[in-house]
Amino acid sequence: MKISKLYHDFFESEKSGGFTLIFCTLLSLLIANSFIGESYVGFWHIQMGQHSLEHWINDGLMTIFFLLIGLELERELYDGELSSVKSALLPFSAAVGGMLLPAGLYLIFNYGTDTQSGFGIPMATDIAFAIGILSLLGNKVPISLKIFLTALAVIDDLGAILIIAIFYTKSILWTNLIISLSIFALLLVFNRLKVRNLIPYLIGGFFMWYFMLNSGVHATITGVLLAFALPFGNGDEKSTSYIMQHWLHRPVAFFILPLFALANTAIIINSGWEHAMLETYTLGIALGLIFGKPIGIFLFSYFAVKLKICHLPDDLNWKSLFGVGFLGGIGFTMSIFITLLAFSDAEHIDNAKIMILLASLIAGVIGFFFLKTALKNQANSSNNL
Repeated sequence: MKISKLYHDFFESEKSGGFTLIFCTLLSLLIANSFIGESYVGFWHIQMGQHSLEHWINDGLMTIFFLLIGLELERELYDGELSSVKSALLPFSAAVGGMLLPAGLYLIFNYGTDTQSGFGIPMATDIAFAIGILSLLGNKVPISLKIFLTALAVIDDLGAILIIAIFYTKSILWTNLIISLSIFALLLVFNRLKVRNLIPYLIGGFFMWYFMLNSGVHATITGVLLAFALPFGNGDEKSTSYIMQHWLHRPVAFFILPLFALANTAIIINSGWEHAMLETYTLGIALGLIFGKPIGIFLFSYFAVKLKICHLPDDLNWKSLFGVGFLGGIGFTMSIFITLLAFSDAEHIDNAKIMILLASLIAGVIGFFFLKTALKNQANSSNNL
């Protein structure tokens, strides 16, 4: 199966970025619970203008992360796994199942309570962590499995973006929203006029972000909009989209996401924290990520194939797909991001973050060993033929 250079770069940067995220998360938790913990946590809440440093990272720099996700989604739609309806339906079905079942499990415990807004937390997959864990299995991993996980995670992120736009927008200032969308429309006109220079898009993207930030709709949405405004052309190395995507890989993987991890895992863990892990919202997160994700991904994929909506690639089997479902339960970046939008209570936010870390760790470990066994058995079966 052919793999583009850009996809290879994307996979490699996400893999390395996943390891960097693990390091930054452990470092942040260690510092937050050391003798300088309060000063460290306070650092991320330093006011810079109208917002804290943490807020600027989450609403500003993370827009660039969403721009990269949008560019990868665009490439998948035009020239990748999602460019063919038949090929796209397997990861699409898996992603839908991996979003609906975790949300449903969460709502079973929290519907009608003041924490029901957290239903979006276990719906997300952290693409960097998931690819990082998959890469630990080395050359045993079939190319189709790498592409399936990437497509699944990208669709998953798109789903999370839609969830944020629809369910986590509390009030809208229509004037600013209309201005932002008008700028987006202008950028689309530039695209149609074959304007290839990046500068007009970057300037327009900045003002689109500014007005979106002040509209009530979460500003990171502009990252995805800008991605689809950039000219894709034939997708070669000279296209505007390719240049931007290639340039963003390393800054996102090694600066933006690590900074997000440092800022958002600065959690002081107090004695008795384990009791909070039995609250309905933390249980909902745990069940959603550890059980809802793999079961939802597997069942929706299985029925899609059995109903002949799509087909399972020749180098994949159901055991390896189920194992990848557990990697889909690594929520981290997007789960924490949605937590910040879903809850306003600081205690709820910190407890949810701790459970996201624990559940993601459990899902990742199970996924790794499950896949290691499944791929070894698959290799032995092939050798015996």
